[in-house]
Amino acid sequence: MECISVFDMLKIGVGPSSSHTLGPWRAGERWIAELKEEGLFEQVTSIKVHVYGSLSLTGKGHATDLAILLGLSGADPEYIPIDTIDEIVNTIKTEHIINFNGERQLDFNFKEGIVFHRDFLPFHANGLTFEATLDSGATSSETYYSIGGGFVVKEELIHAKENLKTLKTFPFPTQKGTELLDYCHQENASISEIVLENERSLRSEEEIDRELHRIWDTMLECMYTGCHTEGNLPGGLNVRRRAFDTHKKLIGEIKYNSPQEWLEAIRLTEVKFRQILKWVSCFAIAVNEVNAALGRVVTAPTNGSAGVIPSVLMYYMVIENHDAGFDEIKKFLLVAGEIGSIFKKGATISAAMGGCQAEIGVSSAMAAGALTELLGGTPEQVLIAAEIAMEHHLGLTCDPIGGLVQIPCIERNSMGAIKAINAAELALETDPKNTKVPLDKVVNTMWETAKDMNSKYKETSEGGLAVGVNLSDC
Repeated sequence: MECISVFDMLKIGVGPSSSHTLGPWRAGERWIAELKEEGLFEQVTSIKVHVYGSLSLTGKGHATDLAILLGLSGADPEYIPIDTIDEIVNTIKTEHIINFNGERQLDFNFKEGIVFHRDFLPFHANGLTFEATLDSGATSSETYYSIGGGFVVKEELIHAKENLKTLKTFPFPTQKGTELLDYCHQENASISEIVLENERSLRSEEEIDRELHRIWDTMLECMYTGCHTEGNLPGGLNVRRRAFDTHKKLIGEIKYNSPQEWLEAIRLTEVKFRQILKWVSCFAIAVNEVNAALGRVVTAPTNGSAGVIPSVLMYYMVIENHDAGFDEIKKFLLVAGEIGSIFKKGATISAAMGGCQAEIGVSSAMAAGALTELLGGTPEQVLIAAEIAMEHHLGLTCDPIGGLVQIPCIERNSMGAIKAINAAELALETDPKNTKVPLDKVVNTMWETAKDMNSKYKETSEGGLAVGVNLSDC
């Protein structure tokens, strides 16, 4: 059984993709760490990276090659100043030199140093191999798999052993929704309280609060940035940013000077049903426009679905509860993270393995469950909401045009957010005794659907909208 922390499910990183950008970035960092552990880092004279499968087919549209360069340069995706990314990448491309982990200058030809292969490695659709030539003439290589949500593994057995060790520290280890409910009944506790006890076994209360604050601050800053940035997105599709125009109409003439003042200002605006739909969509789209522009987002549980959770939490804070503060934010993120971990353990959060149901579907389920607890729902109703949200995303394909996380990905976040809110309301009106489909059944169904899905619809850009709409049409 895997042990997955909330901070594994909600990671701060750089867009546009958790599996195709953040994962390869982290893989590069991990490879360097392993070279150092083996005493080989100082012996490296040249490096080459081989990228396979879905990671290759849509890699350039997802900035996989750029992420690899940044990872090998020693930059940290959580903290790197976004405005320095272009400078680092352009220096490598023009000078044909990479500053390996920020410590050693190595010759590196960008066009030859990263090789894209259309074939798939057997373990996972997102594979990449780092290869180093040593001063002795020998080579050293390692293969990693980016399995979604920024998670990187070498092989399943090792991954399982690593997590089994951590699992023993959890007072309430959970694999399925039924187990989570049992703990809630046994302890007479809410889901967020159970999850908090697990987190306390890994870190102090102060660290938990500090990191959750940092996650929310990043989400809020991301929504704020997206709503205040106009123009077209990079990548060649010439997609116009929409959050800016929508926000301008909704906010009116209200003045503010910071993201927090902005949140307070939104509470003063008109909240008829149409405006609520527009606000929620605006928040979600804003996040994913920032993501598409290689901005900083919170992987929740992936970058491609990063807009759903912040937009639903923002909805609660500016529409449902004007007195909401950090306590509500904390509960929401704890519940969301736990629901996401159940999907990761029982199915997948990788679009390359499961299509977009594994990204938008999971994020919608996470948000729906978390919102339900904040609205006073029981633990049973929380899981009902998560089930409803996923049930109505089953079979959703991943078919990004041009391999870019833009069309249809950005709009899908707004749809996932709206479905999450609707699912929460349906769950709150549901008597758990009358439930026909438990969460664990829909998790299993999602995984079976993923395995049956044609590979064309699993983040390869070989089917669906990706071939139905030509780049020339855009």
